[in-house]
Amino acid sequence: MKRIIASVLTAALLASSPALAAGKGYLKDHDFSFDGMFGAYDQGELQRGYQIYEQVCAACHGMKHVPFRTLGDKNGPGFSDAEVKAIAANFEVPDEEGDPGDTRPAKPFDYFPTPLASGNPPDMSLLAKARAGGPLYIYSIMLGYTGEEKEVGGAFLYENKAYGGYFGMAQPIYEEDVEYADGTPETLEQYANDLSAFLMWAAEPKMVERKQAGVWSISFLILFATLVWFTNRKVWAKVKHPEDHA
Repeated sequence: MKRIIASVLTAALLASSPALAAGKGYLKDHDFSFDGMFGAYDQGELQRGYQIYEQVCAACHGMKHVPFRTLGDKNGPGFSDAEVKAIAANFEVPDEEGDPGDTRPAKPFDYFPTPLASGNPPDMSLLAKARAGGPLYIYSIMLGYTGEEKEVGGAFLYENKAYGGYFGMAQPIYEEDVEYADGTPETLEQYANDLSAFLMWAAEPKMVERKQAGVWSISFLILFATLVWFTNRKVWAKVKHPEDHA
């Protein structure tokens, strides 16, 4: 049931941006570990976020742009080679060497498959980059339920502050639904943070490297500009003050 509800979660995330654009939605204030020029992904958050994805979301939502091998990236989740192989083996992918419809356990070089789920649930690969607010929007949606619901045309709608009204998605996860082995508090806020961080990494896995390259480039430009300034000052000193070099 949780996984079925989770499929509706992503559908609502993709469909609800007009509410934010119209100023109806409310995003919570939250600082992520990867915010800012020097921010970086936290491996613990990413590993826990993957756990939520696997246990709550993966039955309905794929990540077709994410290869399993990237789960071992040092600036990503940082799973060991053995862990990556074990994770991949939990998923079935099409067997190119078999008959049509045959599957095999996935391997690290494979990509997350798209599950056969009703309602054509959206892929989660780029979800954190698809809407205004990015991971903060995902975080806010998960925490935005008021508990109010109403029935319209035989279907139940649920109020969510981040959406800015009612939509057809029940709350997908509650406190203590996912058990963390590292002792991290199993609160809804922590779940929201970890899943949002993981989906941000899935959408932009090279963000840390990009930031590091940017910092290096800025540092080089500052050093270069300083050297040019001192060189220029020394060269023109003879012209501006010839008496000092007579």
